Amino acid sequence: MIPRFEAREFSGITPQMQEAYERDGVLVLDNLISGEDCDLLKKRMEEMIDGFDVEAHTSVFSSKNKTHDQDDYFIESGHETRFFFEEEAFGEDGKLTKPLPLAINKVGHAMHDLDDTFDTFSRRKAFEQITKGLGHKNPLLLQTMYIFKQPHIGGEVICHQDATYLRTEPETCMGIWVALEDATEENGCLFGIPGGHKTSGLKMVMRRDLDGDGTVTETLDDTPFEEEKKVPLAAPKGTVLVFGGLFPHMSCANRSDKSRHAFTLHVIDGAANYPADNWLRRPDHLPLKGF
Repeated sequence: MIPRFEAREFSGITPQMQEAYERDGVLVLDNLISGEDCDLLKKRMEEMIDGFDVEAHTSVFSSKNKTHDQDDYFIESGHETRFFFEEEAFGEDGKLTKPLPLAINKVGHAMHDLDDTFDTFSRRKAFEQITKGLGHKNPLLLQTMYIFKQPHIGGEVICHQDATYLRTEPETCMGIWVALEDATEENGCLFGIPGGHKTSGLKMVMRRDLDGDGTVTETLDDTPFEEEKKVPLAAPKGTVLVFGGLFPHMSCANRSDKSRHAFTLHVIDGAANYPADNWLRRPDHLPLKGF
């Protein structure tokens, strides 16, 4: 059983939280974010979608069919705000089968440095306390994502480790996942493998092809994840899940009539090396910044 911590009056990482994070690989903080702040971020995303030109870009994000890994629109999104569609959002004629707000899979990856609302949301004191309390000496905000998990067509996310995509040496990637709406087993909440960060090791690495275009993926360990040990990480609105880069996690497709909006912030420690072949690169004019 993954312990849950009431965080409405959060003032920092406690020894009990530290112990749970180190043992399980994930920390569950209920009520850390107010409903009002969740709604503010949702409203801002609605405004951003209203300004998106759907005819200009139709990149699809999928964790199973990773054609987006070779898509310049995706690969060059580390310093931009870009929109990615659900696989099932298009019909055979190539046209959207859903209204635009119900067709987008996610938006990423630099809203925290490009938009005032996302900047304020991402750089709250609680997130700084979490990263430093769990060991980061110089936390740097690497990427942000707004994930929709759309009703009926929200795609499955296969079991993976975030360090596959966001590597440091030593490994310091930390995900801060915020439920902007109730996340349940019905609408595709996250599942995780408690302790999997200790038993799995890093299984795959996705590298940018520095001699060509796109990315290459290298398998380091082809032993399957112990998915039979996975547990649901149901998260009521305002709950925050914190997990390290080696924590195996996934989510099922959403076939319900309820969306599952979430916000994810990935942070790395500036004291670690960030390899040049990571897919997410920043130009000199937009360096990574801390809280």
